[in-house]
Amino acid sequence: MGSSFTEEKGIDSPVTVGFTMNPKGEKLTVKTVKDIMESRSMSKILIAGMTNVEVTCKVDEFPIKYEPIAFNFFGVNMGVAGVGYNLAKALTALEDQVKIASLVGDDMAGNLIESELNALGEVSLISKKLSQTPLSVVLYDHTGARRIYCDLKDIQETPYDYSEIDITSYDLVVACNINFSRPLLKKAKEAGIKIATDVHVLNDINDEFNREFMEYADILFLSNEYIAGNERAFVEQIAEKYNNEIIVVGRGSAGALMYVREENKFVDMPAAKAEKIVNTVGAGDCLFATFISMYAKGLEPEKCLELAQKAAAYKIGFDGAAKGFMELSQLEK
Repeated sequence: MGSSFTEEKGIDSPVTVGFTMNPKGEKLTVKTVKDIMESRSMSKILIAGMTNVEVTCKVDEFPIKYEPIAFNFFGVNMGVAGVGYNLAKALTALEDQVKIASLVGDDMAGNLIESELNALGEVSLISKKLSQTPLSVVLYDHTGARRIYCDLKDIQETPYDYSEIDITSYDLVVACNINFSRPLLKKAKEAGIKIATDVHVLNDINDEFNREFMEYADILFLSNEYIAGNERAFVEQIAEKYNNEIIVVGRGSAGALMYVREENKFVDMPAAKAEKIVNTVGAGDCLFATFISMYAKGLEPEKCLELAQKAAAYKIGFDGAAKGFMELSQLEK
């Protein structure tokens, strides 16, 4: 299969293959962020994903030297995070019309999440059905290395009721790889709505937990954490089995690898230069959100990925998974 692919480096194609329509149902032709801002071509996006409260703690190095207590002034912070929240915040910054379906508990953490979502505008479709709200703790050092402890509580066993959501009113459905988003996959596919998902860390194309998400995804993202050095062959296997429209593998400081089915080609995109590295948590969510936002607005894939790399490089200069998302006007510069 590998010999049938073509390959490109960087950006050299002006072709627009996004799917934004104007109110008359006519396809928009946009090539730059400036075109998007002038046309006001904003997309309506439904997210189904986790929201949680996160505590970040800066450490000197890994492995951590044992000490009974360490004073870490302004090195410990708390905020709302979770893939669903990160995507909602990033997409809102890019001026998309966002709704997020999520599950939390009826507790202090759940109330904090509700308050932060309300601050983003009318985006919240949260349901307080969990016994407790999910929590996470992130340890990170000055190089960006990190260790995440994630307590999902009972979110994987609790369903979300989508009966009141009109899925046909959305341009794109973002189904995060968590159990309560699974019912959206079939609904979106039957309604002809594009599906984007990020399966994060993967080393088996037949992975039992993620297989359904890979089957339904039009736009599929994953990390190279377990497949470094073997990204292309791994993507070829995914493309052959699941026939996704676009597959992107995030490679951190090495950039990203993208496969575009329509043009049957690979694009090897270098990372944008980061001015500083504070915390890499949330960079993958930023990459994913920026790409799908730009693609839904009508930009061609290579340009989407270039802008996503730019946004991710900016994002890692901030502490916290939900901080440092670029606004649309910043991407244009």
